[in-house]
Amino acid sequence: MPVSIRGVRALVPAASGDLRPHDPSRRHWIFDSKIASPMSRWPPYRDDRRSWGIDALGSVVVEVETTSGHVGIAPSVGGPAAAYIVEHHLARFVEGIALDRTAIETAWEQMYAATLFYGRRGLVVNAISAIDLALWDALGQTLEAPVWSLLGGTPRDELALYATTPDIAAARELGFVGGKLPLPAGTAEGAAGVAENLAAAAAARAACEDDDFFLAADCFMSMELEFATEVARGLADLGFIWIEEPLSPDDYGGQRLLRERISPRIQHAAGEHEATRWGFALLFDGRCIDIAQPDVGWCGGLTELLRIARLADAAGVLVIPHGSSVYSYHFCATRPQTPFGEFALLDPEGATVSPQLAPLLLGEPLPENGRVRIPETPGFGVTLNRDLELARPYAR
Repeated sequence: MPVSIRGVRALVPAASGDLRPHDPSRRHWIFDSKIASPMSRWPPYRDDRRSWGIDALGSVVVEVETTSGHVGIAPSVGGPAAAYIVEHHLARFVEGIALDRTAIETAWEQMYAATLFYGRRGLVVNAISAIDLALWDALGQTLEAPVWSLLGGTPRDELALYATTPDIAAARELGFVGGKLPLPAGTAEGAAGVAENLAAAAAARAACEDDDFFLAADCFMSMELEFATEVARGLADLGFIWIEEPLSPDDYGGQRLLRERISPRIQHAAGEHEATRWGFALLFDGRCIDIAQPDVGWCGGLTELLRIARLADAAGVLVIPHGSSVYSYHFCATRPQTPFGEFALLDPEGATVSPQLAPLLLGEPLPENGRVRIPETPGFGVTLNRDLELARPYAR
């Protein structure tokens, strides 16, 4: 009998939306450091990203249960708000469908079309992404095959990774192929902000003079065109190979102009906060970027990431996805055009390797010497941590 989807569930932490892989009482570089953001325009929000709510929504995890008894899982950002959307709007397009690629693609189109009047990106597309990834996980489990084997092509045995961290020396010592430095200052800080950013970049360069170890800089949507241009040129002088997401993702004209101004000395990377093939088509058609960085948990899931990648290949744009651990590794491992993936050093100091999705998920493969082995286990190869206190707040 063909396998179909019996049910869809959306779970969140019972106590709060917080599922960070560290002690919340201890200072953490991601949340408690001066890292530039769109909120850096206002001094009260410059020194602590938690102050403006970067962690306010928390996590959501979607489970899809099949008639064969398998349960596919996938997380995203969205907390209870995303859980409500999954349970009370999107589940109807998934429950009862056959578990095959054609049905998964049809469900994606229906979920997207049904939410156009209030969605198109952000929270809603995060919810769609989690459902889509959970369906792929369930499909792999049902077929007793890892997801990468369902994508075609010849996978690599292991995937090289670069590390995102404020401690670039640690990334080099751990064997990663490169390091991405979060910059501290945005446009509102003017000339002093440019100097602060380039001083941080110079310190990173001094910590790793190895020509085989590359450097990149993350700006997290904190800059305007003139400021970003000046920072990018200074980074190029220091040998950085890309500047990441300096402008608002909605500023397509600015992104095109920035790339024109700084190319070919340094590449422009963006797309972490872009979504769907239509959003990325604006970047590709406008010749806005050199490197596309879709996050598979935010851009529309694996179904949409595959479409985005086809557009990127046609446009001659490199695809290096943002984060997402195993959900990204399976995609990257099958693509000769994707040279490496991203790994964030998520310990409080950004100096050691730890699971990206802990404590929510178990079984993540961890890199050794900057490389990760691609799982052979069915689906994405991870399981939900059943020891966590999780709730289903909007059960039907």
